[in-house]
Amino acid sequence: MEGDCLSCMKYLMFLFNFFIFLGGACLLGVGIWVIVDPTGFREIVAANPLLFTGAYIMLAMGAMLFLLGFLGCCGAIRENKCLLLFFFMFILLIFLAELSAAILAFIFRENLTREFFTKELKKHYVRNNDTDVFSSTWNSVMITFACCGVNGPEDFEAVPLLPHLPEEETTPEACCQRKLQSREGMFVNREACLLGIERFQNRQGCYTVILNSFETYVYLAGALAIGVLAIELFAMIFAMCLFRGIQ
Repeated sequence: MEGDCLSCMKYLMFLFNFFIFLGGACLLGVGIWVIVDPTGFREIVAANPLLFTGAYIMLAMGAMLFLLGFLGCCGAIRENKCLLLFFFMFILLIFLAELSAAILAFIFRENLTREFFTKELKKHYVRNNDTDVFSSTWNSVMITFACCGVNGPEDFEAVPLLPHLPEEETTPEACCQRKLQSREGMFVNREACLLGIERFQNRQGCYTVILNSFETYVYLAGALAIGVLAIELFAMIFAMCLFRGIQ
């Protein structure tokens, strides 16, 4: 009876580690896609050190889960106590790191409000100055998502003009409509847009556009995160039970 229970535990352990292995492969795939994607994310990630670091953290986490899933599968099938203990300790560290990140994200969620982004935009944005990381990132976001500011073009009325720009050109070039949504895309009518003619501008704010674009994916990401945490928790339980059951 004990042998049957141990055998059942071993295959359950293998199954859970197989899911961890697949999760690691998915994270690796998403991380690589964000970095090499030609439709705009690569440009945004490269311009923002925080996003650039985050993409590589995602790659590292994916690689680690990929490796640990593989080690867990091997440890379960071969009934190797050393591999199982190694697996348990690393899964525990990852579990605690993910839990801490989720708690910090919940605590600092107020920093993701419309008001926060509007305040930061008006404070740090330097219009078409692509040597400034903050401005370059915002320009890339506005071009990629065909939007303007946080709430709309009115956000830039309080942004100081560059010395060489005419006073009537309050709208940044990045808010102008393009035939193709990339930096290389041709303007529909650049001069009319900069002079404030609305039909040549992207009038919708980026906060609403991005929120609508990613709303489904945010819930999906949250569900996946909860699923991954649950799988890791069960994998640790099975690993410890299997470790104690092996003679």
